[in-house]
Amino acid sequence: MAVASTSLASQLSAQFSGLRRTSPKLDHSLSNSQSLFQHVNSSIRLTSSPKPPRGVVAMAGSGKFFVGGNWKCNGTKDSITKLVSDLNSAKLETDVDVVVAPPFVYIDQVKNTLSDRIEISGQNSWVGKGGAFTGEISVEQLKDIGAKWVILGHSERRHVIGEDDQFIGKKAAYALSEGLGVIACIGEKLEERESGKTFDVCFQQLKAFADAVSSWDNIVIAYEPVWAIGTGKVATPLQAQEVHVAVRDWLKKNISAEVASKTRIIYGGSVNGGNCAELAKQEDIDGFLVGGASLKGPEFATIVNSVTSKKVAA
Repeated sequence: MAVASTSLASQLSAQFSGLRRTSPKLDHSLSNSQSLFQHVNSSIRLTSSPKPPRGVVAMAGSGKFFVGGNWKCNGTKDSITKLVSDLNSAKLETDVDVVVAPPFVYIDQVKNTLSDRIEISGQNSWVGKGGAFTGEISVEQLKDIGAKWVILGHSERRHVIGEDDQFIGKKAAYALSEGLGVIACIGEKLEERESGKTFDVCFQQLKAFADAVSSWDNIVIAYEPVWAIGTGKVATPLQAQEVHVAVRDWLKKNISAEVASKTRIIYGGSVNGGNCAELAKQEDIDGFLVGGASLKGPEFATIVNSVTSKKVAA
């Protein structure tokens, strides 16, 4: 897919500030806009040479497009009945994995009424087998009620509840060992981006998962910059792509090229029906983890169907 590199270079130098400060310890230090463009040009695989047409373009990974809806602590029996009805009547593209994460108390209601086309996720799970852990939900309970996935490491669990990287890694390892897929969340706070620590923070969080898990087969990585969650602010498509390609390169260097290719890296942070198409066009964005917009059935369907933005005529 041809890209005009001249104008992109100036965009990148303006928009990708705050990702990482120059340091002699960094393999990919970006000291000026020219070196930044050279880095992104090679990493993102921009090219001006023609490529043969294919069914899906702008997708670096080999995994299926993935869209998750995190309903968080929202909803009542009545509102969720309406939301499920809207989802059941929506026309969704077939080449997308779709998952929703209702509040725990409504999972059974959703599971019993939602189309099998959409899978169920928990919003959190305990670090081991259930027992005397007041207020927690075990992996075994999620499986028993029909969940296939669990969201772990969300910024609200990290920064409000106080879960640290190692604890989250252990939770992921246990969930995977019991057969649940894991949506593994990573992302930096605003002050971390502004001080140039975006990559450092994301890589540290990734390493905690890597140190704990034995396989990446059932992991989806969700990059969610904390400053964009629920704020109405959203990373530009190029800002999101820059982090996604860095995450994929980290997987390639620290895990394997196969894992880097197969692992889906999705974006979250004020994704909505208006911005999803442009974000979806980015090569390393393999889908979305959606917050507020997932509570609106028609809008969530629009986000799911943004996979068409990756398609080109054969």
